[in-house]
Amino acid sequence: MVMVAGVRFKKACKVYDFDANDLEVKPGETVIVEVDRGLGMGIVAHEPVDKDPAKLQHKLKRVIRKADDVDMERQSFNLERENEAFRICRAKINELKLDMKLIKVEYLFDSSKAIFYFSSEGRIDFRELVKNLASSFHTRIEMRQVGVRDEAKIVGGIGPCGRELCCSNFLSNFAPVTVRMAKEQNLSLNTAKISGLCGRLMCCLSYEHDSYSGGSKGCGKKRGSNGEPCGSDRPEGASDEKRPERASRRGRGERKVPPPSAGRPEREGKREERKEERKALPSGEVRSRLSLEEGDKSASPSSDVVGAKPEEGEKKGRGARRSRRGRGRNRRRGGRGGEGQGSGGGEGRGSGGNSDNSGGGGGNE
Repeated sequence: MVMVAGVRFKKACKVYDFDANDLEVKPGETVIVEVDRGLGMGIVAHEPVDKDPAKLQHKLKRVIRKADDVDMERQSFNLERENEAFRICRAKINELKLDMKLIKVEYLFDSSKAIFYFSSEGRIDFRELVKNLASSFHTRIEMRQVGVRDEAKIVGGIGPCGRELCCSNFLSNFAPVTVRMAKEQNLSLNTAKISGLCGRLMCCLSYEHDSYSGGSKGCGKKRGSNGEPCGSDRPEGASDEKRPERASRRGRGERKVPPPSAGRPEREGKREERKEERKALPSGEVRSRLSLEEGDKSASPSSDVVGAKPEEGEKKGRGARRSRRGRGRNRRRGGRGGEGQGSGGGEGRGSGGNSDNSGGGGGNE
């Protein structure tokens, strides 16, 4: 088993694994570790843990020792050299008229290498610059180009929220951010409002994206055991009586049909009373009452008496109605009736004439 300790070289930087080398280190302590072609100073991120060497992807570098006062003094001296190298390099860039922006200069702990961070829109031929810097500082020179987001992380600053930039404070990696995240959170799509100091979309748009995308899918559909929507604010003392069950349109529950008299008790009661009255009355009186209910205003009040005969007024009313019905049928048959009268009338008249003639002849005879 190998004791593996996590070491971070900057405040908001990725944590790298190192072999603890049987040293008891605690989080927050400053240590000297092995790096590529030299030594580096870092801060312990987490305590050493046991790991299987077979599961390690590559051979781990070792933790040399804990930093002492001499190491801290050397680190402060390197910071002074970094400021001086920054001024000299910027003067060289202006002298060579290179289209690049110098961001930061960093020295390794043992001053074996100086790293120059810069940003540029395109490729830069800085071979002449590297020669001048190597002759001035007498050390290995490395030119490292970074993007706008890394530039904001290195330089730092205050965001629109009034706090220190997330990338320079605690973010170790940059998560992808898209405009779709702003749309799902109902934010303004104004570029000036959703962009950070780097000119890209703010990293904080991804913090609550999972809550908006995952929580809003079932909003308004999920219901609890009591049938109320999840998250609904019910007033205290509200009645727990269930509402009458209704037919489900999507087949999620059985359809329960209410009884016929559930919705209209008054109407059903009146119908039952009428049925009972009709059963008690003879058939003649029942027919007369039905005719009165249908609107037979011409009927006489004496028709309610059992066995009463209709008077002359009632007979005349019925005859008028029958004549009107006959005229309506004749009108509906309009065209066909005219044609039949024309043909039939001609034949009838002709035949009638013949019969008259024959009759006349008989008279002569």
